[in-house]
Amino acid sequence: MAKPVIGLNADFRGAMGEKAAHSFIAAGYYDAVVQAGGLPVILPPLGDMEDLNQALDLVDGMLMVGGADLDPRRDGWMLHPTVRPLDARREAFDRRLMRRIAERRIPVLGIGVGMQLLNVTLGGNLFLHIPEDVPTALPHKDPLDPAHRHTLVITPGSVMDRVYGDGELRVNSWHHMAIDELAEGFEVTARCPDGIIEAIESRYTDWFAIGTQFHPEASTASALDLRIFEEFLMGVKESAHAMRMAA
Repeated sequence: MAKPVIGLNADFRGAMGEKAAHSFIAAGYYDAVVQAGGLPVILPPLGDMEDLNQALDLVDGMLMVGGADLDPRRDGWMLHPTVRPLDARREAFDRRLMRRIAERRIPVLGIGVGMQLLNVTLGGNLFLHIPEDVPTALPHKDPLDPAHRHTLVITPGSVMDRVYGDGELRVNSWHHMAIDELAEGFEVTARCPDGIIEAIESRYTDWFAIGTQFHPEASTASALDLRIFEEFLMGVKESAHAMRMAA
């Protein structure tokens, strides 16, 4: 059988002096897709909607990668001084892309800011700075320790439960923004013990969509974390089969 084709959005940096504008992506994302049995295809920040739709015709699922922060001004909020927004071209494309993913019910895995964008696109909102918005929260970012980790509380019967099962687990943590109000149609399936949302899953019967605030693709991830990509690929295949049966 042909491998599922998984699209990945890329990060973007505009031209600076003699340095040309360029797109880039951490290898962990596409390496994890390959390891899970998918074929990764990287999408540049396309400006034309017809081009975007044609590109989405080619993929079976989308992986929305992490990066800097969403600009809260695009959602009607003030810019917090700790927010470091994504490049404007990337963010504009990512927002168009996520809307089309949702409209077309393309299976999606959002990681880091990718999960936050999934939530915002479907009507949720975000804490802009955890230390101020949730003063009782544990540290979710340690400038002196890029491998900072915390435990998870998993929702039984969820994809996260299938990944981790019982037992003690710890995931990487490197973020200062997080989901506040959850989008309608989604369920929280993992939290930090302090209550901060760490994973969400769609409850729409016609849409496989999951997100993690932590980074299962990173060098600080565990072998168990990589099973999230296997579950994602299983969801992509099941979605494709359901579409064929309905056709």
